[in-house]
Amino acid sequence: MHKTWRHLVPAILLFLLPAISSAQFGISLSVNVNVAPPELPVYEEPPLPAVGYIFVPGYWFWDADVSDYTWIPGTWVPAPEPGYLWTPGYWGYEGGAYLWHGGYWGPTIGFYGGVNYGFGYTGGGYEGGYWQGGQFFYNRAVVNIGTTNVTNVYVKNVTVNNVTVNRVSFNGGPGGVQAQPTAAQLAAEKEHHLPPSSEQVKQAETARSNPELRAKANGGHPTIAATPRAAVFKGPGVVQARGAPAHPAPAERASAERPAHAERPTPAAHPAPAHPAAPPHPAAPAHPAEEPRRPPAEAAHPAPAPEERRAPAPAAHPAPAPRPPPPPKKEEEHPEPRGS
Repeated sequence: MHKTWRHLVPAILLFLLPAISSAQFGISLSVNVNVAPPELPVYEEPPLPAVGYIFVPGYWFWDADVSDYTWIPGTWVPAPEPGYLWTPGYWGYEGGAYLWHGGYWGPTIGFYGGVNYGFGYTGGGYEGGYWQGGQFFYNRAVVNIGTTNVTNVYVKNVTVNNVTVNRVSFNGGPGGVQAQPTAAQLAAEKEHHLPPSSEQVKQAETARSNPELRAKANGGHPTIAATPRAAVFKGPGVVQARGAPAHPAPAERASAERPAHAERPTPAAHPAPAHPAAPPHPAAPAHPAEEPRRPPAEAAHPAPAPEERRAPAPAAHPAPAPRPPPPPKKEEEHPEPRGS
């Protein structure tokens, strides 16, 4: 049994390594993309959940299964060992394509492309805290302590120098951050490193299963930009990017369903009467049609009569015709007999 387990462990590791490398940190040559990653979203850091946790900033991961970038939210994770810090991964433009350089844990922060991930990761090093005597000291000027009871704290304002202050998420090439590793950063790459923890891998896998975190769905503004703990995508502490829609995926579904719903009411209730309402205006000639209707009503009795009365009226009935002119004639006739 013991021998069987010893043979199974390497097989399990071989099965897990490709998923871990592609999902979270990846060997630099394992992910090669011809499309530039989107800009980094703007979001707030969730409160520190517990002492000893270090914030791992979010990043864009290329998911070949859907041919799109997926946002892996930033999160708080415990350091794998005291004294270890996280060096974020980064995209680098090389040979006409974008290459992913995986992140790692180590005693010294290495080169991560000069990308300003925020929250202490200004493009070079880490300003959110440091290790001393096996304990981590947090910089209140950078870290969101929240309500966690932390005794080892200090305040150091961070000034970003010689770093492009923007949301660019890759190094080199057209539009990328133009930064080169320093001698100290190159030396840090040769130190002992640890891969992303199981919690970081779980965070990446959970993000990949959420269609709302894909760039095509959120337009670079994910609704889940950072989480208080790994794989906790709902509840207090979950932060969305600024300018992110409330529910991008449902919105797309709603837009897709709107034509169907619009077609149902269109013929039945509102749009159908609304569009004929425009023809009713041409049917305004129908209103003149009502005017002819009135004459025909008069034509039944007065219409033919007025036409005939106007002609025969002076002949058949002298009284109406003579009324205007005759009164003066009659007045002339009466005074003559009065004078005689």
